[in-house]
Amino acid sequence: MLSQLRPMHSGVVRGSRVAAQCVARRPLLGAAGYAAVTSLLLQPASASSEAGFVTAPNGLQWRDDLVGDGPEPVRGANIRCHYTGRLKSNGQKFDSSYDRRSPLSFTVGVGQVIRGWDVGILGSAEEGIPAMKEGGKRTLIIPPELGYGSRGAGGVIPPNATLEFDVELVMWLGVAADLTAGSTSAAAPHLSTAAPHRT
Repeated sequence: MLSQLRPMHSGVVRGSRVAAQCVARRPLLGAAGYAAVTSLLLQPASASSEAGFVTAPNGLQWRDDLVGDGPEPVRGANIRCHYTGRLKSNGQKFDSSYDRRSPLSFTVGVGQVIRGWDVGILGSAEEGIPAMKEGGKRTLIIPPELGYGSRGAGGVIPPNATLEFDVELVMWLGVAADLTAGSTSAAAPHLSTAAPHRT
């Protein structure tokens, strides 16, 4: 399957143009081929010292644990995600939708959740991060600047904490009605204190 990709030029291939082309070719690759291309070609900054993670220029680290076979959400899509959040420093779990047996519902890309989630789910050609697909599972390591920063959250996430999330994109339900009309305002869902919403 990888032989279907033609190199654009010799040498190491990096950058958003390549990322966009690889994402467009993802259906041709299948899960195994896509994972190989992702780890080899879509490294806009560097491979992390942790197995399989790619570090984007903004500091977000990501690894696809399972590439979904459903559609990719777009900015303003109403989506449902299962997740488990841990402090990167000690692995302590601070929240999990699996424990509640209820996925988190929110509008992606409009600031209802921390920036690391919006970028980690929607992807970013500029950062070399492909969008998740419905049914996919991704691990995100989110630096404080894309998480809760110096304020922390809910008494369980300390200031300047790096966070690790296992995220499963359960489904997306279409674009929010107020976004199709041009507005970017959306009501925030009721979330638990430690859920990845903005405070």
